[in-house]
Amino acid sequence: MLCQECKKRTATVHFTKIVNGEKMELKLCEVCAKERGELDFSYGDHFSFHKLLSGLLDFDEFGVLGGKTKEPITCKGCGLTEESFVNNGRMGCSQCYDVFGFKLNPLLKRIHGSTNHVGKVPIRVGGKIRLKKQIQSLRDKLNICIAKEDFEQAALLRDKIKELENGQKGGE
Repeated sequence: MLCQECKKRTATVHFTKIVNGEKMELKLCEVCAKERGELDFSYGDHFSFHKLLSGLLDFDEFGVLGGKTKEPITCKGCGLTEESFVNNGRMGCSQCYDVFGFKLNPLLKRIHGSTNHVGKVPIRVGGKIRLKKQIQSLRDKLNICIAKEDFEQAALLRDKIKELENGQKGGE
């Protein structure tokens, strides 16, 4: 689709403006959008996923939290600093996941609702994973039964867990 302003270049900016309940749509090329001044393209090519990640991680670029200067955190395995991690969005080694977990875990929990994978498991390769999830679910129910002092149900759950664990060991 061509730009509605210059009618020469391809429209790459789709702009919708609602004023007093009246909707106005414009399809402009980037040049015309900049000329109109309707949109701020000041971030231009400098916008990146890593800057978005930095914002989500609530990185304090001045090193001050609550008025106190914080110690810079560095991974002992690869030497990656917290600032580098936040700026480039990549871990340097496997130890980084433990070192910077305090930044990642709240973000993952906010986005996914959990820090552990609880999604679907492929049927072809998920037998062991499904079995582990089933055992964990039964253990959770067992703990609830014990807390409620429902020892008869707890004994049944314990036996079911042992049966599944023995089947798991036999299949390995």
